[in-house]
Amino acid sequence: MRKKKEPGRQKEQIVESLKLPRDILTGAMKITLTGSREAWIENYRGLLEYTQEQILLQGKTCQVCFEGSQLTIDYYTNEDMKISGCICCVRYL
Repeated sequence: MRKKKEPGRQKEQIVESLKLPRDILTGAMKITLTGSREAWIENYRGLLEYTQEQILLQGKTCQVCFEGSQLTIDYYTNEDMKISGCICCVRYL
């Protein structure tokens, strides 16, 4: 009896064979931290909460919360965002 391949596994094999970044396939947020002072976020879906102590972002499959002090959004577009301040914690919800 022949097993059907899982759709997720087929996508992974295609991504691996084409050498594509995983975040493109999954739509996952890509977060790059520079120490505890800057965060660059790509592929976010929306901004849910914004205070000097907390910035909550919606992704495709989860939410990401940046916690700290004097947090600011330096800039944002539909594709990416830069957060600055004293980042103490990054939580996936």
